[in-house]
Amino acid sequence: MKYDYLVVGAGLFGAIFAYEANKAGKKVLVIDRRPHVGGNIYTEEVEGIQVHKYGAHIFHTSDKEVWDYIQQFAEFNRYTNCPVARYKDEMYNLPFNMNTFSKMWGIKTPEEAKEIIDRQIKEAGIKEPANLEEQAISLVGRDIYEKLIKGYTEKQWGKRASELPSFIIRRLPVRYVYDNNYFNDQYQGIPIGGYTQIIEKMLEGVEVRLGVDFFEDREILESEADHIVFTGMIDAFYDYCYGELEYRSLRFETETLDMENYQGNAVVNYTEYEIPYTRIIEHKHFEYGCQGGYGNTGTPAIQKTVITREYPAAWEKGAQPYYPMNDEKNNALYERYRELAEKEEHVIFGGRLGLYRYYDMHQVIAEALKCVKENLYG
Repeated sequence: MKYDYLVVGAGLFGAIFAYEANKAGKKVLVIDRRPHVGGNIYTEEVEGIQVHKYGAHIFHTSDKEVWDYIQQFAEFNRYTNCPVARYKDEMYNLPFNMNTFSKMWGIKTPEEAKEIIDRQIKEAGIKEPANLEEQAISLVGRDIYEKLIKGYTEKQWGKRASELPSFIIRRLPVRYVYDNNYFNDQYQGIPIGGYTQIIEKMLEGVEVRLGVDFFEDREILESEADHIVFTGMIDAFYDYCYGELEYRSLRFETETLDMENYQGNAVVNYTEYEIPYTRIIEHKHFEYGCQGGYGNTGTPAIQKTVITREYPAAWEKGAQPYYPMNDEKNNALYERYRELAEKEEHVIFGGRLGLYRYYDMHQVIAEALKCVKENLYG
């Protein structure tokens, strides 16, 4: 064999495995059907702004090992994720906290907020939630559900909330403090200069072929390597022999505007169903010194801005899958594919699509490092 490992996919999981395998003296080939490395965390510079091409990616973790590992490859800023929700002409802070409740009900204290939420839950009288709508109302009451959950969720999943299973929302964060920090994790930030540099550093010294579709040249590629690390769709790897797993896709509309500051925040969610996109991302607000709207900071703001509207979309063969539909039916189907995967002696599955799990970046890193330990040093 020419290579010890063929890594299919130059995203975070594949790049980490390739980096560690190369460090261990293995001969590695990485391929990706896209024309760039980085997978969904790919960023590119436009008008001096790092643009997240496939949606907002904010790194967060409470795992110090994961945090220390990723910081080998980039310096992170202190960005804190504080999204804003827009319902009609009303603006609300997320996650649900005292700023949200104060705006919604004109109250000031945690006691007042708890009283309203508890009363609405009691009035709903839902003992055993039969769907997502009932589950959400039984957790946070009707006002929050109607304005900040219902429309957004229905757009995201492509189904009415009353048709979605209740277990999708096991809990909803309700904070009785004036704190807009979305994540509870100890470590949070965005790499200064974007994510692409991280993947490029990981793949230094590794052979990389871009614009290569594994399935078009499968026989030749498999013959070149002793082992395969596959980060694509596991059902596609097995030619959908048990049927297709369901995924959700996304569509992005990005434009450069001749203004300094479009919306004043990196992420604004649009929670009413009638607006087809779920959020608008204004990329310059991810990095300090270029946002605009901060007055005289001593650093000239960039006079242009780049925004992206994010539209959820149904997935069909040939489209890019972004996240799995982890309901009971699809998880059961995945188990059948996983049983096939466990019998493989020379194929390793990883990443969000290979493991059919909705992983955040820190979870992908943890899984990749676990995979490295088991397969390179186990």
